[in-house]
Amino acid sequence: MTGENELAGRVALVAGATRGAGRAMAVELGRAGALVYVTGRTTRERTSEVGRPTETIEQTAELVSAAGGTGIAVPTDHLDPAQVKALTERIDREQGRLDVLVNSVWGGDRLIEFDTRLWDLDLENGLRMFRLGIDTHIITSHYALPLLIRRPGGLVVEVTDGTAAFNRRYRENLCFDLTKNAPHRIAFGLAAELKEHGGTAVSLTPGFLRSEEMLDHFGVTEETWRDAVAHEPHFAIAESPALIARGLRALAADPDKARWSGQSLSSGQLAKEYDFTDTDGSRPDGFGYFEEVVFGGREGTAADYR
Repeated sequence: MTGENELAGRVALVAGATRGAGRAMAVELGRAGALVYVTGRTTRERTSEVGRPTETIEQTAELVSAAGGTGIAVPTDHLDPAQVKALTERIDREQGRLDVLVNSVWGGDRLIEFDTRLWDLDLENGLRMFRLGIDTHIITSHYALPLLIRRPGGLVVEVTDGTAAFNRRYRENLCFDLTKNAPHRIAFGLAAELKEHGGTAVSLTPGFLRSEEMLDHFGVTEETWRDAVAHEPHFAIAESPALIARGLRALAADPDKARWSGQSLSSGQLAKEYDFTDTDGSRPDGFGYFEEVVFGGREGTAADYR
């Protein structure tokens, strides 16, 4: 897929790198030789509202460095403009450049009430989703982009849930639906604004992600995840966070990445384009499986889409 240390000398900011896709993407950028600033609200001294104290940004930074890069943990609440401004000023002061910005801040899964009408939703939780999944991305880009556009070739990645095509199907909670569609438009708009500076902006989604939180939900580990298929058959198409991370790495290293600018991309799509696989050697196409088999009624199993 890519060579060793192909991102050496590059500086990245992964906003929302405490766990899940954000952590995996930060580590993979490090494996490619990048210097990566990793941010989030859960540290060894403080736990965010997500309530998962064993996953910290310090751990993520250590994993980045262990993979071959340089990881720098900066505790940041991306809803606080002053903190984000201080973060980007620090990156400027210490590195003088920013090549890759990954907006992966979320942490709102616990707020989702699926199959609940808007008038029955907990309004405070719904509005909090907007804050966590939209406002954080806008605030971060506002302060980080002046640094990123100093050099042509900058990349902005808006991490979301579902491709633009898949999200034409209602996501069964209006606030969640809006929150996860917004990154597609953010990427589309930023692509237009970055073009004159030689920058690229895309939205990127994993398929059915085997995040730490999802594994805990099913009571399994990354090593035993297949045990959960007995309880949730669709989990058979699940992918590890490594798949989206490898997609980001390939995209960041691609000298022709501008061809993707403004588009909605998925981990499975990039795996085919850049010829890489998940950790088990398979190439899961989660969205193909859900669109064609689960929703489309086509004969097939998850194995046919791996």
